[in-house]
Amino acid sequence: MASCPFCDPAAERIFHEDALVRGLWDGFPVAPGHALLVPRRHVADWFDATEAERGALLSALDVARAAITTRHKVDGFNIGVNVGAAAGQTVPHLHVHLIPRCSGDVADPRGGVRWVIPERAAWWKAGA
Repeated sequence: MASCPFCDPAAERIFHEDALVRGLWDGFPVAPGHALLVPRRHVADWFDATEAERGALLSALDVARAAITTRHKVDGFNIGVNVGAAAGQTVPHLHVHLIPRCSGDVADPRGGVRWVIPERAAWWKAGA
């Protein structure tokens, strides 16, 4: 795919490469150090990846965490994968987000990734 931003990324975005996976700095980071882990093979989503690719992506999370924490003060992380347009996937090449978080970066971080559907995120307020 000639126009895929993850198949031929700019060299300055790459912080890790192995046989199956690349680690990239996100081009539009939501936090300093926001990283993406992508299979080197162009594959649409998590469920189309091979078992080896999925394992390599999970292992690369440790590499990405180390790269982030050497550059930024971090108190936590969100890990996310969007699968399909309905889930917010905009680039049809599998990518795992590792988003560093700092205490106080949002008023109330409870619920984390649950906020993809805001009306249902605050489960602790249900029935209140």
